[in-house]
Amino acid sequence: MKKIAIMQPTYIPWIGYFDLMDSVDVFVYFDDTQMRHRYWDVRNRIRTQQGEIYLTVPVSKKVHRDKRMFCNSEIIYEDRWIERHIKSMTNNYRKTPFFEEVIDLFKVALNSKPRHLSELNIKLIYAIKEKIGIKTKTLRSSSLLGISGKKDVRLVNICKKLSMDTYVSPIGSSDYINSTSLGGQFIHDGINLFYQNYQHPVYKQNHSNFLSHMSVVDILFNYGFENSLDIIRSGRRKNISYDKVLNI
Repeated sequence: MKKIAIMQPTYIPWIGYFDLMDSVDVFVYFDDTQMRHRYWDVRNRIRTQQGEIYLTVPVSKKVHRDKRMFCNSEIIYEDRWIERHIKSMTNNYRKTPFFEEVIDLFKVALNSKPRHLSELNIKLIYAIKEKIGIKTKTLRSSSLLGISGKKDVRLVNICKKLSMDTYVSPIGSSDYINSTSLGGQFIHDGINLFYQNYQHPVYKQNHSNFLSHMSVVDILFNYGFENSLDIIRSGRRKNISYDKVLNI
């Protein structure tokens, strides 16, 4: 089987995102799809002594929201949010074992100040992918010519374009994939469909009372680039067949 996953390039995503990437042969950044404000597209959580806080990237709203995509959404840099993000990471992770090696990655990526949200998010995701040792081939959906359709039809067309026969989806996408029929366009067009089955591992954080589903930055600061992937992979379970997901 030639496995593929297609995901929006969200801001410093959780570790399950990287496990999905690691589990397939090709990973496509879905950067020419609609971007949403106040979602993971532009924000994520880090751990603090008091609990969790959100780090948010401000994005211009000058493009109408129906046409606002990752690849055309411009980042606003006037309010010095980069300094706030770096300061928040520093204040909350400076005592972690791998602070120095990890904070430099974020300083370099954020201070490069790319114009569009997709550029920033992909720059960060790709840099982390390379540092922790994920070998999966990645590309942007915007680089693929002749891709048409909406929702699962578009995803299937990307699979066909890249000659992939198996699609691995995050479990949260089952509702829209199954909106017209079980397995949607994937099964109609003969593409194998599975859902990621990920059990978030519990690992030592810099504060007591473990909080799951933090941004990947949390595990990186606590375990470093060399050690994080083994922990991320420990949460992987056998993928769920499309016809079993309704029973979960």
